[in-house]
Amino acid sequence: MTLPAERSQALQNTREFLRSLLDPKKTPKVPKHIRKEAFWCLKHFPQDYDILIVAREVPEVFGEVDPGYKES
Repeated sequence: MTLPAERSQALQNTREFLRSLLDPKKTPKVPKHIRKEAFWCLKHFPQDYDILIVAREVPEVFGEVDPGYKES
């Protein structure tokens, strides 16, 4: 069973993973089509602000938000 805090952490980790795929210095030898796909996945990926809003409105989905989340 996934806990709400684990769900928010998974989103944050996934976003950072996709961002790393876009950076050739962090992830060399990644094919161009993979970088392009990562870009399109990130285009509408939820940001910290979005997660904070959902956490406040529906705490059972994301629970207590990690203090590392920043409101922009």
